[in-house]
Amino acid sequence: MVSILVVYGSSEGQTEKISNRIVELFEGMGHDATAVPVEDVTADTTLDAFDAIVVGSSIHLGKHAKKVSAFASANREILDARPNAFFQVSLSSAIEDEEHKAEAAAYVDEFVEKTAWHPDRIAMFGGALRYSKYGFLTRIMMKRIASDATGDTDTSRDYEYTDWEEVETFASDFATLVAGDTPADGETEGTQA
Repeated sequence: MVSILVVYGSSEGQTEKISNRIVELFEGMGHDATAVPVEDVTADTTLDAFDAIVVGSSIHLGKHAKKVSAFASANREILDARPNAFFQVSLSSAIEDEEHKAEAAAYVDEFVEKTAWHPDRIAMFGGALRYSKYGFLTRIMMKRIASDATGDTDTSRDYEYTDWEEVETFASDFATLVAGDTPADGETEGTQA
């Protein structure tokens, strides 16, 4: 059994939901796992107490959560000293065409360049449209984006695009890495950048 920390930045809750599911999967594999919002990670948090760390961030307006980027930059040495992974959650990853896949990959590239952290594993998951949680202006903007991307413009309901099988594959692959059965620089088809 190993201890795994999942640190995440979530705006409307989908990245939190994915983080909690990853923790459930790790626990189901016999590991001790904890999900913590990045806002709750303080100077008193003992990151060295964990055997492995996963970091997750939502994408909004083409940008990762600022606190997640700051966390990864500030703790790069701690992350690099143990098995680590990064996942992002975006609408771009929900759409199965080359343009949107390239857009999602560009977000990862920008994150890696900005933080100078090169995660052992990277995954890109489809997110959600949470019209019920958006303010008036955000709802209008997201409806416009969705009309071109998914066509889901009924603002009286929410939409979820996360492929939960991809989340399970990512968690399983990372657990294998943590167990030492896979090289750290390997990639798993379908979930890696």
